[in-house]
Amino acid sequence: MLQNTVSNFGRGRSVTARSTETPQHANRKCALICLLLFVASLAIYARVFAFDFVDYDDDGYITNNVHVQKGLNLASIAWAVTASDVMAEWLPVNLLSHMLDCQIYGLNPAGHHATSILLHALNGVLLFVVFRGATGRIWPAAFVAAVFALHPLRVESVA
Repeated sequence: MLQNTVSNFGRGRSVTARSTETPQHANRKCALICLLLFVASLAIYARVFAFDFVDYDDDGYITNNVHVQKGLNLASIAWAVTASDVMAEWLPVNLLSHMLDCQIYGLNPAGHHATSILLHALNGVLLFVVFRGATGRIWPAAFVAAVFALHPLRVESVA
């Protein structure tokens, strides 16, 4: 059993609180939280499967980029790690991810959106696991991960 001693201020006595939660129960609770975070992330962003590519930056990264549309090969990988003229940024991992999406899904936007949603949902779960491990506290870690995974400000990066 876990045991915490809390000092009773000014009286010199201590109050002992015992937690009856077993490690197996805590692990099940964490697994359920991970599952809920993952499913909630998928559910909240599920509408983007019906969206098309947007004119904001998808044209520069995908729809008008012949290097990305060719998929992954040695020449495109070399281009991705050296290209600095794509949307005035150097983002090789982003380009490689889009290349893999094009290789798997072609120019079907639903597939590209599926990858984004899946990565976001996994990142929400990873954030929970990291914060839980760093703090040892389940519910604050779950709150932080839920805010990250479900907050409306993430729509632009996911969709």
